[in-house]
Amino acid sequence: MNNLDMARELELLSGVNPRKCMRCGKCSGTCPAYDSMEYHPHQFVNMVETGNIEKLLASKSIFTCLSCFACVERCPRGVEPANVIEAVRLIKIRQQNENHLHAEQIPALLDEDLPQQAIVSAFRKYKK
Repeated sequence: MNNLDMARELELLSGVNPRKCMRCGKCSGTCPAYDSMEYHPHQFVNMVETGNIEKLLASKSIFTCLSCFACVERCPRGVEPANVIEAVRLIKIRQQNENHLHAEQIPALLDEDLPQQAIVSAFRKYKK
């Protein structure tokens, strides 16, 4: 699949039109994982728009995203960068043909201090 086809696939999976992004950076400014990411939410959207998908797929930032959706709340244009990141994650997992987390592994990972949102986030990240 070439970059143009992947960009179209990402748009379909995410439901996001990356051309709506005006690169104001509000999404990145509110991201709690900003300091640990190679690429930031507004850059994800821009990379999809420009077809620079291979660099994005190779980045560990797609798994650094916390799936907290703070970027979605801050976007003045309704671009929803978190949905783009989740779509990129899904394509990466499909390319690898593997899931990193299986439902039967969950009970062993649970901790009484672990918030339920972390479990939901893990499934968003690692489950097809």
